[in-house]
Amino acid sequence: MSRIGKKAVPVPASVTATIADRVLSVKGPKGEMSMPLVDDISYTIDAGTIAVMPANDTKRARSYWGMQRTLVANLVTGVSDGFTKVLEITGVGYRASVQGSNLKLQLGYSHDVDFAIPDGITIKTPDQTTVEITGSDKQRVGQVAAEIRRWRKPEPYKGKGIKYRGEKIFRKEGKKK
Repeated sequence: MSRIGKKAVPVPASVTATIADRVLSVKGPKGEMSMPLVDDISYTIDAGTIAVMPANDTKRARSYWGMQRTLVANLVTGVSDGFTKVLEITGVGYRASVQGSNLKLQLGYSHDVDFAIPDGITIKTPDQTTVEITGSDKQRVGQVAAEIRRWRKPEPYKGKGIKYRGEKIFRKEGKKK
């Protein structure tokens, strides 16, 4: 029995949701997104909420229940508020800047890294060591953040590299003399 699945997803007044041809479409101030619906789950749109319930009593329907409710909630949150990931760059000479549709990273390599910003994603650099990634699709925002972080993961000795804001880096002790 899914505990998160029992809760209906609240839909803000600025968001409209429709179901047509087994596709849930959600439109809001940040854009429009859609998601194919699973046959084992029944979706109902009531006044200001979207309810997600298993269509039958199979194990597959019960296992999909909570996940599908979370995916619907992510759609609604994405088109109303959007999602943001913040990366922090640590290291001498490490910096980032947005130039047109590319993110230019200087990460200690012999060359600069140019990362093409995908459609639907906005990247800002408030200062040289902070990268803010925003978008309406939670999965794409997280994927772009992971691809940028992959260029220079934080190392355990000095902590240099690209890390998520709030991430704790386990630091190793140096050699003792």
